[in-house]
Amino acid sequence: MKPRTIIFIMLMLVLAGCAELMSVMQSAGSLPLTESEVISGLKEALTLGAKNAATKLATENGYYGDAAIKILLPDEARTIVDNISKIPGGDKLVQNAILSINRAAEDAAKDVAPIFVNSITQMSIKDAFNILKGSDNAATQYLKSTTYTDLYNLYKPKIQASTEKKLIGNISTKESWNALTSKWNSIANSIAGKIANLKPVNTDLDDYLTNKALGGMFTKVEGEELKIRKDVNARVTSTLQRVFGSLDSKTSTN
Repeated sequence: MKPRTIIFIMLMLVLAGCAELMSVMQSAGSLPLTESEVISGLKEALTLGAKNAATKLATENGYYGDAAIKILLPDEARTIVDNISKIPGGDKLVQNAILSINRAAEDAAKDVAPIFVNSITQMSIKDAFNILKGSDNAATQYLKSTTYTDLYNLYKPKIQASTEKKLIGNISTKESWNALTSKWNSIANSIAGKIANLKPVNTDLDDYLTNKALGGMFTKVEGEELKIRKDVNARVTSTLQRVFGSLDSKTSTN
């Protein structure tokens, strides 16, 4: 057999061995993550977390039934709650306002997922690796810092439309809020109210509700991110399994 033929055969065997080794390493997750995999994995995680969070919050009692994110009256209205007995039917007015506020947030959450998805486009390679190696809520914090203003501007009109929509007993959230505050303010602005040093309440309900609703949304996104980072079963795609699986092996060796 000619030396050239022998060299060719040996080269083919080496290449075949390398291909097999690559296949084994790939299946075992041993190959280093590529930049595109990390970015793809992080975008998948953010998109999945945002969609899951939005779906949960858009259901009835998504906000109202969750004590961690239930939206209560603005701080400015604390004086109303503290002096509720001064308002005829005050307890019912407060409860109606709180329920309506949360229903408005749940209604607006139906449209928030596409906003999140469209916003996950600015991630750089450096951002992706910092998120991967960062804290358990690093992806959520990145998303919040880069999209909050745009999300607010897009989300507030939806909130405003929701607060003006007839929801409970054919009464809108804004009507419930106005009924509560107007009755209180009439008392606070009266001579007796001024003597008692009661303060009128003037709050931009749509601004308050938008910030609180987005705060609750990011809380839920953070919870979804934590599941993907810690729970293997939450990694529902091969990219998520590979990218976040790399964190498992590092954790186990520490």
